[in-house]
Amino acid sequence: MALDQSFTGRTYPPTRPYEVGREKIREFAEAIGDTNPAYLDQDEAKALGHPDVIAPPTFVFTITFGEAARVVQDPQLGLDYSRMVHGDQKFAYARPVRAGDLLSVTSTIESIKSLAGNDILDVRGEVHDAHGELVVTVHTKLVVRAAEGE
Repeated sequence: MALDQSFTGRTYPPTRPYEVGREKIREFAEAIGDTNPAYLDQDEAKALGHPDVIAPPTFVFTITFGEAARVVQDPQLGLDYSRMVHGDQKFAYARPVRAGDLLSVTSTIESIKSLAGNDILDVRGEVHDAHGELVVTVHTKLVVRAAEGE
């Protein structure tokens, strides 16, 4: 069953704030094997002009993943999660994520398209800091494969 295209444009309320911690940044950087000193050492980050350590570009996925789950699990949307695959993800930064940031995500379904029986869902997640300033916009493409026989 195709997704309801009337959900295009639907915006979900902001998430509760997520506090970005130095240790979380360090753990993430180590997990992906990135030893950039700006991610690991406060003095090194400050020498580069940052107020604290910054996070690797894909760190924000740890925040936006839960929000994307809220969208795909919306019972009114009717998405069958067992047939969903991650198609693409892009990050457009206004500034780096920093230790001490309090970040919230607001997600909007930008489009729902059907292609060869599959549904393509594009979701935009806007990540704002505690002052309401945009930090990063995350574009996620999800593909819901057609059920057999459709």
